[in-house]
Amino acid sequence: MERSLRAGRTATFAYFVLDGFLMGTWVVHIPSIEQRVGISHATLGWLLLLLGGGAFAGMRLVGPLTDRFGARRTVPASAVACSAALVLPGLAAGAWALGAALVLLGFANGCLDVSMNTHAVQVERGYQRPIMSAFHALFSVGGVAASLVGAATLGWGWSTAATLGGTAAVGVAAALLAAPALLPAQAAPGPVGDSGAASASRGRAPRATPRMIWMLAVLAFMLMLCEGVANDWSTLQLKVVLGAPAATAALAYGAFATTMTVGRLLTDRVAARIGAVAVLRYGAAVAAAGLALAALSPVVPLALLGWAVFGAGMSGCIPQLFSAAGHADPDSAGANVSRVAGLGYVGMLAGPAVIGPMTRLMPLNIAFLLPVALCVVASLTSRILKDGSAAPAGHEADPEPAAAAQAG
Repeated sequence: MERSLRAGRTATFAYFVLDGFLMGTWVVHIPSIEQRVGISHATLGWLLLLLGGGAFAGMRLVGPLTDRFGARRTVPASAVACSAALVLPGLAAGAWALGAALVLLGFANGCLDVSMNTHAVQVERGYQRPIMSAFHALFSVGGVAASLVGAATLGWGWSTAATLGGTAAVGVAAALLAAPALLPAQAAPGPVGDSGAASASRGRAPRATPRMIWMLAVLAFMLMLCEGVANDWSTLQLKVVLGAPAATAALAYGAFATTMTVGRLLTDRVAARIGAVAVLRYGAAVAAAGLALAALSPVVPLALLGWAVFGAGMSGCIPQLFSAAGHADPDSAGANVSRVAGLGYVGMLAGPAVIGPMTRLMPLNIAFLLPVALCVVASLTSRILKDGSAAPAGHEADPEPAAAAQAG
């Protein structure tokens, strides 16, 4: 395997870690920024919607730009912009300034999210085997690193502006150092050594696959809404429904995040053996069972087990959707990834808006049965991934024995 492809994979890992680290640093400092700016929790909630809106706009813009100019240009530019924008919330002096800062940070992060996922698809195409889940696992690792560094700097008494500024400087340096190793656009469409694949792909009209792409986007919306439930409600469920102490309740999200990260580190090998269809089908089914256990459990230990099982099941689902979208048409990989990622991000933002009002009519744990149902729907419709005819080996495999043996 060519050294350039291995270097491209390493660089992609670096950008996923960087994105997780940048956004994790912002999350760690949300309470201190809220206190310094002097806004209420309700106002902060509305301002966070601006972060999501900016991210969605960035995703929609950068997808076509990545197809036109190549990920080798858009990924470093987006990473530098995201690093620089991280400074702005730490400098905001009021609610309006913070809102503007979050729009810019969200926009830059949306650009980085789609462009680096598009490049990950290019690397995966070169390897001719599933590797997307490992990239997403490294994003989680970056978030964990950010929480540790943030806890240390807060303990040392560093100001928020100083920490965000230092993180931004490290981010810009990392983005520029990793840039030369990214794959050129013409190396993306085929396996290593297939020098004519790119030109042939560029020379023909792109395959029209809008229906399949939008179906993948709807699946991403449903599954990321379910993932958002763990982010927003897991701790509260243990505290309010089961009466767990705050320290114990925090373990719910920890259990979910841990199994999510470990699962993504293992998913690529599983997908190579049994195929993306099986990963989505059984992963979503396991996630439904885990969330149902967490929701209906009468005791804390079983609820924690449920959140852990939920994270394990969810871990491989979203990467398969992103990968299928990117492989559906090499000439429109960026645009297709932006559609799936964008609608998925809307789903994650919709979680609080959907579950919150439901709690006025029913207990919080009963409201969780909606995302359970969405996981079941995703499991039952998993065969949509078979339409990704350009996916690398293993991505079209069905869980039936013959197909599984061929994929392995």
